[in-house]
Amino acid sequence: MRLDMAQIEGAIRLSHAAGQIPAVIIDVNEARWLEIAHLARSQRSRLIAMWGSEAPDGIFSANAAYECEDGILWVRLAVERGPHPGGDFPDLAAIFPYATRMQRAIFDLTGLQARGAQDTRPWLNHGNWPSDYFPLQRQASGVERFESSEADYPFVQVAGDGVHEIAVGPIHAGIIEPGHFRFSVVGEKVLRLEERLGYAHRGVERLFERTPASGCHRVAARIAGDSTVAFSWAYCMAFEQACGVAVSNRALYLRALLLERERVANHLGDLGALGNDAGFAFGLAQLSRLREDWIRMNAHAFGHRYLMDRIVPGGTAVDIRPETATALVRQCDAIEREVDVMRKIYEDQSGVQDRFAGAGRLTADVAGHFGVRGMAARASGHTFDVRAALQPAPYDNVAVKAASDPRGDVAARVAMRFTEIGESLRLIRALLASFPAGPTAIDVKPSTVPSRGTGWVEGWRGDVFVALEVDAGDVVSRCHCHDPSWQTWPALEHAIIGNIVADFPLINKSFNLNYAGHDL
Repeated sequence: MRLDMAQIEGAIRLSHAAGQIPAVIIDVNEARWLEIAHLARSQRSRLIAMWGSEAPDGIFSANAAYECEDGILWVRLAVERGPHPGGDFPDLAAIFPYATRMQRAIFDLTGLQARGAQDTRPWLNHGNWPSDYFPLQRQASGVERFESSEADYPFVQVAGDGVHEIAVGPIHAGIIEPGHFRFSVVGEKVLRLEERLGYAHRGVERLFERTPASGCHRVAARIAGDSTVAFSWAYCMAFEQACGVAVSNRALYLRALLLERERVANHLGDLGALGNDAGFAFGLAQLSRLREDWIRMNAHAFGHRYLMDRIVPGGTAVDIRPETATALVRQCDAIEREVDVMRKIYEDQSGVQDRFAGAGRLTADVAGHFGVRGMAARASGHTFDVRAALQPAPYDNVAVKAASDPRGDVAARVAMRFTEIGESLRLIRALLASFPAGPTAIDVKPSTVPSRGTGWVEGWRGDVFVALEVDAGDVVSRCHCHDPSWQTWPALEHAIIGNIVADFPLINKSFNLNYAGHDL
């Protein structure tokens, strides 16, 4: 039983149309802030995201979004300036442990401090920023005073006979985003892993505020190239809710079609890479071929291999012709046959299965403790999927069958990818079989008064969330985008415990978490 928005007194319901997620927003004091958090925890609800903001009048607020059984609860706490640069607010990490890094990022960006938090180490600020520089404060300045050297980071030390540390990254061998991993090991066995991220921070949230709200879908689409559809849809969903706009059924079907094609492309690529990490290069060759065929069809049907900027406010920038729909169905049939063959080959390869089975096990309890969602959680026995649980249009007409696997190891995450490819292929065929008529896009007139909206989309990695505040005149006051990797990175630290260091690349790839979408 998750939190029911109807239980929250004083909340204001945001208007929503078909294809949007119901949401309510409530302004609270500190006592209510903690009361709602405890209520959410007691009812096994989940903290989706936390972020800080500063209004044009200089008032700071701490924000939290909660997963409810009927939508999203957005809680806002006005914060008075105090001993910290932006004031402080009651710590939520004691209630939701995975709030720790979000709160550390809030301080680095806004100066808002979580009062009573145990871990207050910098997260995005690597020592390059001046001590009085907080990039999301409206009077932020001092760019010319950036430092070129990194500050030492106080990693947690593990003591004991035979314990030593192995430092990996942030620069890696190959084309990969930067991240530092500090292993504490005895022999080859991992006792502890601690991650250091934030190297890919690009100032995206400030860029939203410097871009017209009607054009920010292009910023959202570039947060993470492998999730461009999910982020741009979530942004457009929030913007359309803020503007009181309902898009056509045809546009919703097109958006879902693009989202499922993005899911399939990423799962195909990961399955090939996982085979390669287990010493099975044949799997990489074959699944890479299938992925290339898939994204070439994206270019043919929609004009972009990775589907960037295909989703726009009011609908989509592309339509689909009957002959193209036929080609897409035909490709689904062909890919499904070949993927089924590859799944049997993976299952029959004893060497591959020996590497997969038991490696990087994430139990259902640990996944729940860290609020993990998406494919990683479903591979640990959980079943939540925004498409299935909330059924936003058009998923109310093509019901999603959310699968799960209780094993929680690399083998389970591989199996979930194969299963989710099959389900996405089924959904694509179902969408194309009942494609509605109508326009692909409508004009969206920016709101003439300050307004808010939320977007929540089940991306291939998990749920992507956007909270948007717009002012009159097509101006973004604040836009916060949240990638599911925020919750899953800490869980990965636990999944590696007891494994050998040499298995980390395989375990890490089985999650394939986001650096850039996490850092913003």
